[in-house]
Formats: sequence, C-alpha cells, structure tokens
Amino acid sequence: MSADRAALRAHVEVLAGTIGERHLWRYEALLRAADYVAAQLAATGLAPQDQFFDLKQIPFRNVDATLTGRERPGEIVVIGAHYDTVSGCPGANDNATGVAAVLELARRFARRPQPRTVKFAAFVNEEPPFFRTSSMGSVVYANAAKARGERVVGMLSLETMGYYSSEKGSQRYPEPIDGLYSDVGDFIAFVADTDSAELLTTTRRAFEARTTFPLQAAAAPADIAGVGWSDHWAFWQAGYPAMMVTDTAPFRYPWYHTADDTPEKVDYEKLGQVVDGLESVIEALAA
Repeated sequence: MSADRAALRAHVEVLAGTIGERHLWRYEALLRAADYVAAQLAATGLAPQDQFFDLKQIPFRNVDATLTGRERPGEIVVIGAHYDTVSGCPGANDNATGVAAVLELARRFARRPQPRTVKFAAFVNEEPPFFRTSSMGSVVYANAAKARGERVVGMLSLETMGYYSSEKGSQRYPEPIDGLYSDVGDFIAFVADTDSAELLTTTRRAFEARTTFPLQAAAAPADIAGVGWSDHWAFWQAGYPAMMVTDTAPFRYPWYHTADDTPEKVDYEKLGQVVDGLESVIEALAA
C-alpha cells in the first residue's frame, strides 16, 4: 500500500477505531476527533482555526485551515467533511473517509498555494438530530462566511466515499431517477443542485482529466432524496455554489448508520484514486 493510501487508512482507523462513535452523547469522543483533525492539519504546516458555537451551553467546534491564495485571495474554495457520527455507529465510511480525504488533500496542497484561497474544513453536527437545523456545524460555518461577506466560489462536501462494488444490483437510486443509471456501485458520484451546475461541470472535467476512475455526475433538483443530504446543503442555503462527492451512502453501502460501519469495510485503494482525482479538481477550482 502506498504512503498516501496508508495515511488515509490511518486516519479512518483513528477516527472510527480508536475514537469510535462521536456525537453529543459521546461528547469526549467528539472533542478527541476535533483535536485529531486540528493536530493533523497543523502537521501539514497549515494553521488550524477553531469556530466554536454553543447549543444549550454546550460548546461545539468546527475546525479549518486556510491556504491563502497568491493572486485572488478573496475568492475561496472550501473542501469540507463532517467528523461526527450517528449514535451507535463508529462511522468509518460515514464519514471518517471524507475527513481522511480532507486531511490528505490539505497535506498535498499545504506548501503549494493556488491563485485562489482554499479552506480545508471539518464540520460538527451534520448527523441527526442536528441535520438541516441552525445547530448543524456547516450551517454555522456557511452563515458566518456570508455574514463576513466572503466570496465562496465553490464548496465540495466529501461524504461517505469508501465503498465500491462490482456486483450487479449493488447500486440503487431514489425516484424519479431510478433506472437512469447503472445498477453497479463501482463509481464515485458528483451531486449538485441545478444552481451549482457550472461548478459540477468544472469538477467533472478536472476529475476525468486526471483519472479513469468511474464517475457519475448529476445536477438535479434539490428536493430529490439524497441530493442535499450533507454539508453542501448548508452552503446552498447561504447562496453559495456547492456539491457533494459520495459513494451514494444509503443507496449502496450495506452498513450505513449501523454498528458495522467499521474501518475494514473501506476500500482504501479506490478511496485513494478518488482523492487523486480530487487533487486535480481543487487545482481547477482554485485556478
């Protein structure tokens, strides 16, 4: 296993194995996960920053690190993933894989600034009961960016990215798009709403220029089940273009939101290939 694939695996094993399920009801584990993300971002040479907010006097924490743009620092690309889990789930694929990808991409870019600013972010409280509420970490983050007048030109939500199958019937879809795509779950999906179609086109082209890894990309109405099921939704609400990178989670992954979402279920070689493609995507967006 190459060093970068091994690093992805190590991140997932710490978050989903050593730390385990991480949420309000295992608050110390939630804090440990945020500390781990901050330490790993600092190890790249970037400077992690905390964004704290309170819910009923309990502090919650987003963590990010900024790679300031060389030429257009006021134009911002956000690469983010949530680090919390649902209760009873160690969250290897959902979403230690997304966090691991953010950390690996931060490492790759830390010493090579791009024309635009890139922010690498880890969000708290994506999962229920906070999902699509004002206490969702990415909602707090996106609203704060909007209040500061920041120009976010694109956001990628890295969500549940580590499970692939070559078996026929391994992939399902929500109505009304069921039957329009392959029923083999061997691809990564890029999912946007119709307002973010231009962002989707740019990312698809950049990904396909770097890798032959199977990709399905769709800009669909936001009310279709699954289209807005992650932190990109928060950025839509703030008026920013955003999209999700995912293995489609419950439409493919047999252990979604269960106690069996453990590190050995993740295909680290394929996750690494997706990260390779995302490196090219970030270069395109940040240019």
